[in-house]
Amino acid sequence: MMQTALTVSLVLLWAAVLALGAICVALVRQVGILYERILPVGALMIDKGPAVGALAPAFELGDIHSRPVKVGGVDATGKSTLLFFLSPTCPVCKKLLPLLSSIQASERTPLNVVLASDGDVAEHTRFAEKHRLGEFPYVLSQELGMAYQIGKLPYAVLLDETGKVRAKGLVNSREHLESLFEAKERGVASLQQYVHGEQHA
Repeated sequence: MMQTALTVSLVLLWAAVLALGAICVALVRQVGILYERILPVGALMIDKGPAVGALAPAFELGDIHSRPVKVGGVDATGKSTLLFFLSPTCPVCKKLLPLLSSIQASERTPLNVVLASDGDVAEHTRFAEKHRLGEFPYVLSQELGMAYQIGKLPYAVLLDETGKVRAKGLVNSREHLESLFEAKERGVASLQQYVHGEQHA
């Protein structure tokens, strides 16, 4: 009698172990499917302003400290330019600002970062001081925003050393910012386009 009860409990235990194993395999499979569906997402490219691959409009501007800043055109130092559109009232912009220095330092190719907005100089100067943005040129130009047809923030545009637009889009995270450089390296307009092409291939 005791032996029978032991055998039954052992069989039930093994059944439970096998059931748990099957559940784990199913969960791993579902996580893999979910991962394929959501990554890489990349910056959301809005089809407005200069197209990817087109020559960006060139601007000769002054920053909030009256220093000359060139945006677009051939870069004499051979650097790419990350044009980051922001606003002092944009909470996501504030979250991303501390990442710009590390992204600039981590890129394999030399990179300029230019902050862009419009509005009151005094307000932006206070904002730049509060967030310690002195290392980046910070320009205020309504014409620049209109040229790229900026409607939502934060928005970033990556220009190569020849002044061509290589990637652009709405950015809400470090991954979104890094996706611009990934798109440039892969020679595609956006990571969405790359993933779409891979799925069809």
